[in-house]
Amino acid sequence: MFNIMGDSHRFCDGLTRRNFLQIGSLGFGGLSLPQILRAQSQQPTPWQSSHKATIMVFLPGGPPHQDMWEIKTQAPREIRGEFNPIATSVPGVQIGELFPRLAGMMEKLVAIRSLIGCRDEHSSHVCFSGYSRRDSKLHNRPSLGAFLSRIEGHVDQSVPPFVGLSPKMGHNPWSHPGESGFLGLTHTPFKPDGDGLANMVLNDITVDRLSDRKTLLSGLDRIRRDIDHSGTLNGVDAFTEKAFDVLTSSKLVDALDVEKEDPKVREMYGKGHQGNKDDGGPRTTSQFLIARRLVEAGVRCVTLAFSRWDWHGNNFGQARTEMPVLDQALSALITDLEMRGMLDDVSVVVWGDFGRTPRINSNAGRDHWSPVSCALLAGGGMNTGQAIGSTNRLGEVPKDRPVHYQEVFSTLYRQLGIDVEGMTVDDLQGRPQYLVDVRKPLPELI
Repeated sequence: MFNIMGDSHRFCDGLTRRNFLQIGSLGFGGLSLPQILRAQSQQPTPWQSSHKATIMVFLPGGPPHQDMWEIKTQAPREIRGEFNPIATSVPGVQIGELFPRLAGMMEKLVAIRSLIGCRDEHSSHVCFSGYSRRDSKLHNRPSLGAFLSRIEGHVDQSVPPFVGLSPKMGHNPWSHPGESGFLGLTHTPFKPDGDGLANMVLNDITVDRLSDRKTLLSGLDRIRRDIDHSGTLNGVDAFTEKAFDVLTSSKLVDALDVEKEDPKVREMYGKGHQGNKDDGGPRTTSQFLIARRLVEAGVRCVTLAFSRWDWHGNNFGQARTEMPVLDQALSALITDLEMRGMLDDVSVVVWGDFGRTPRINSNAGRDHWSPVSCALLAGGGMNTGQAIGSTNRLGEVPKDRPVHYQEVFSTLYRQLGIDVEGMTVDDLQGRPQYLVDVRKPLPELI
């Protein structure tokens, strides 16, 4: 928990020196923010590119590929399912009927229908790093956001370069917003939830009371005045002082406060549903809006999780509930980025752990299926308005143009201005490591 005002060894002005100097971990794996800032200062000054960014949307549980971007109209009924394809704004490209908003902007999108490279494991790792959970743990592989933190650093020193919005979930491997791996805790994502946002206490003013802007900002100002008056900062190093500046930065607080948005913009994103779905992710759509606001504030990578897609039963009923919400939130994000002139600089990718079985089971659900999955991409200066690859008649395996998860990562790195074919980063033993093993961006997208 982050708590500037502590409970033991207080100064006469009420400030607890021990708790103030710690300034909490804020979800950085137990490493205090001053330690992180000190470690960053010991690294070479990163090359600062133009502010390009990536928003990664994880669908926990594995979305049904054959009910989304490639409806199998020629398959038997026990495989085909209940949904029909609809035309899109790109001639000859159809997607599932539950995504009418995205269909209307298909010229801004890329559907990948032949995604390979996942395992039958419920985990976010493959969607945030390109590696399975097993391989990530075995080889200590960093996520894309961690690499961006290390290679490109801060756009703004008061805003973390890597933010993970995924909250704690009943199934914990879905909760990971992206690992720092061999890059170390310095490049762990900032998590404005749990030990971060929900537990950040500023002299009895909690950040989850963001709707009361006047109270929150006056609380921050009061803390600054109290500390300046006591002279407490005079005895601490520059990194602790800088950490305090980061944590009380109105820029970061503002980015997390969707109440600052025009009501019409918030309405465009919709409200979704309250809370997490079962043991999965949150069903609210505000996280899509927060992701845009964070990128606008200077974040290079935002990861988030939406709902729960492990539909072993009632696949089509659950799809009718969840897919329209995703359709609204995702189309709003893309529209919002475009209206603000950000779409060419911000890549968006949406995908899940794996695909679903072609055959519908006795509970009207689809089970785990790792031979093929799907993805949807937008923005980032990519060549959009197309569908890449296809599966066979039954949706079992790629029919043509199999695309590996890591090919997508190579493309994302390339669009961020990183030479993915030549760039290496030293691991903890000083050995140079490539960002991914498959280092060829998709030629269709560049």
